[in-house]
Amino acid sequence: MKLSKDGWGGLAVTAASLFLFALTLGLKDNPLVPIGPGFYPRIVLGLTALFGVALVVFDLAREKRPRPPSGGRYGAVGLHFALFALYAASLPWLGFRIATFLYVATVNAALDPPKRWAGWLRVGALALGTVLVTYFAFERYLLVLLPRGRWTNF
Repeated sequence: MKLSKDGWGGLAVTAASLFLFALTLGLKDNPLVPIGPGFYPRIVLGLTALFGVALVVFDLAREKRPRPPSGGRYGAVGLHFALFALYAASLPWLGFRIATFLYVATVNAALDPPKRWAGWLRVGALALGTVLVTYFAFERYLLVLLPRGRWTNF
């Protein structure tokens, strides 16, 4: 029973999540607010720990077969870091909605370049859906203000 890199990663994520979860237990609640400051971090950290445990369980249950060596796609990783840096830099200028739409569409097209119009429609629909879901979840439901663009005020 030997863990692969996935299993060790799952153990590390579980340990870090449980450690941070324990730190949230020390946050002081405000009697005037029904939900304390640790409520949302506990949800996120609890789910992260659960996913880390699932990763370890799936790794242990997986049938071990030797994989053929792969060359790796380090160029794609570098491209995604560069795209994310551009996204983060463009947020103050374009605002959350426009910058996120462009980022999701560009990254999606870079991962799986569309070959037909249906593929481009999928890229656009995914980017638009991502922006709409996150906008309504954060701005409308959680009342968290997302960045507005200096150029667009949108």
